[in-house]
Amino acid sequence: MSSEMPPKQSVEPADLPEPAFGWTPYAEQINGRFAMVGFVALLVLEFFTHQDLITWLGLR
Repeated sequence: MSSEMPPKQSVEPADLPEPAFGWTPYAEQINGRFAMVGFVALLVLEFFTHQDLITWLGLR
């Protein structure tokens, strides 16, 4: 068994998604991240206020 580590692979700029307008993988990735942040924010809001979003906004 050798203790040598495999060489690190560098991430080339061409491998990263590029910002563009429309239905692109980059846009889908950003939308997914914002959705996750929004969902966690709603959970935190409900935890601290003990009300759901509709009640907290005064719509019910």
